[in-house]
Amino acid sequence: MRPPRIAPGIASERRLDKGRARLAERKKDLKPEQLTAIREALGARSIVLIGLMGAGKTAVGRRLAAKLDLPFTDADTEIELAAGQSVSEIFADYGEPYFRKGESRVIARLLLEGGPQVLATGGGAYMDEATRANIKGRGISIWLRAELPVLLHRVRRRDNRPLLASGDPDKVMRELMKKRYPIYAEADITVESRDVPHDVIVGAVIDALADRLGCKTNADNTEGRKKVK
Repeated sequence: MRPPRIAPGIASERRLDKGRARLAERKKDLKPEQLTAIREALGARSIVLIGLMGAGKTAVGRRLAAKLDLPFTDADTEIELAAGQSVSEIFADYGEPYFRKGESRVIARLLLEGGPQVLATGGGAYMDEATRANIKGRGISIWLRAELPVLLHRVRRRDNRPLLASGDPDKVMRELMKKRYPIYAEADITVESRDVPHDVIVGAVIDALADRLGCKTNADNTEGRKKVK
């Protein structure tokens, strides 16, 4: 006998409905002329996503790149290609300091040769002073900030996180947040990464980029004047 199908609760259905409604509104709000203006304002600079593991840098980054018609680059993937090993294997064979040095070199190369692009970085990349300087000089940094429950829910889906290989994930993540969040806060833009459809976060990122780059359209400005009145 098959086990009974567990239907989602009313609260879950309401959350899904709200998420769908927000996503529909976001799709209507994304104006082609605004996306074009953002691309033009970037010049040769890259959009660099930073944040802890589980913040959604890769998932959001791919969708953001598609919206802006820009290449997407994952720094960890580029590191693995350069080393011929996975990130977990590099950590296991050579240790974190060795990995961080290679990570810094790869990101510097990507920023120099790859822009404009959407670049997703590893959680520890922005902690390196030289990498922060390179990102500041050749990109716009966006911190995808997430609360602990959201991060834990996401990182427990995968078993390829070297920093979580030993120790309690809750404790490790709390320690990383305490150490890294003050540095992440130096980013040019901060966007909250929440438990909503990724396209909702992409929309928030695009809005923040438009504000930062001064890419509000005439329609946006007219609407803003109406609200002020």
